[in-house]
Amino acid sequence: MPLLNKIRVRSAAHNHPVGPAPTPVWTSARIALTAFFAVDGFLFAAWVVRIPDIRAQVGASHSALGLALLCLSAGAVATMPLIGRLCVRYGSRPVTVASLAVLSLAVLLPAHTGTVPALGAALLLFGAGYGAANVSMNSAAVDLVVELRRPVMPSFHAGYSLGGLLGAAVGGLLAGSVSTAWALALSGALGLLVTAVAGAALLRTTTVPVTAAKPAPAAAVPTPRQPARNVRLLVLLLGLVALCDAYGEGALADWATLHLTDDVHASTGLAATGYAAFAFAMTAGRLGGTWLSVRAGQTRVMLFGGLTAATGMLVAALAPAVPLVLAGFVLVGLGLANIFPLAIAAAGAAGGPRGVATASTLGYAGMLVGPPVIGFLADATTLPLALTTVAAAAALAAALSLLVRPRPTAG
Repeated sequence: MPLLNKIRVRSAAHNHPVGPAPTPVWTSARIALTAFFAVDGFLFAAWVVRIPDIRAQVGASHSALGLALLCLSAGAVATMPLIGRLCVRYGSRPVTVASLAVLSLAVLLPAHTGTVPALGAALLLFGAGYGAANVSMNSAAVDLVVELRRPVMPSFHAGYSLGGLLGAAVGGLLAGSVSTAWALALSGALGLLVTAVAGAALLRTTTVPVTAAKPAPAAAVPTPRQPARNVRLLVLLLGLVALCDAYGEGALADWATLHLTDDVHASTGLAATGYAAFAFAMTAGRLGGTWLSVRAGQTRVMLFGGLTAATGMLVAALAPAVPLVLAGFVLVGLGLANIFPLAIAAAGAAGGPRGVATASTLGYAGMLVGPPVIGFLADATTLPLALTTVAAAAALAAALSLLVRPRPTAG
């Protein structure tokens, strides 16, 4: 009987382990941070749909508008490294809240400019807020990935995509009835409201910084300890992966519709569905990104994503029929969906907020150079041939994913 009692005690202890309850998958911090990603996408889309109105307002030519838009990019790129250092010093969550507040206020500025130089100055500030928000949010997301021990980074970027789609839809609906100034003011007010509510929830919770955290599973982020030189190289390679992904995203944003109308001879209405198909596919891919990363692992998701995007882009660029082109765009969206967020997560795991800043800057540069490179190549050759460089970039991202995969460590 004493032996039987011991067996029962051991069995009970085995079936009901003593210890802290597992961390919920959807914590208040994760919900709040997803809201920040969504409002970031919403605010950027709210500005994008009003570009034609603001261009007419300042009387800008195509070249002058291009220079003004470069100010937005310059503000973002110049701010990103600084924000990485601020996240190290003050923590990524307070910097996230402050950055989204700045972005919500800066989105109002372009509507109150009357000249191209004034628009450039306004976009410089708007770009600074946008760059600050993206680095700080991704840094906070990397910490949360480690805390939850699940590769949930794609879900945050899915929030950004959904916010962008919602912002574009709402902006399009308001375009005929609400002035640009009022539309951007309402968007900024929504941004401040979300920042206040989500920020309070985010700051109430604490997280372990990624540099001191317990290593996450290999499916989430790479975690072996490496010399500083190897860490810098790893972060640069991951930034190059993000650049290849963003190159394709930026190229399709500007050239997908034109390819359908000029090369495949689609109607204007049908051509408008080209980028929409790509954007919806990317959103859907990111919504399933965590599930895929848990089951297949980050390396496989990035590898097969790059190969899928490369195949889809070759079909979209070279096929002569509209249905095939649209199907190709869907494959590109699904393939590219999770490469960028997983690369940023891995860079953050390796290099902390500064790693996020470096990889984000390289990724943003890819989105910058994509459209003009496609344009120059299209003038020199043809647009379909120029678009095949997106396939080459996606294939390069797939190859690089094998170089940056997690390495097993002793013990």
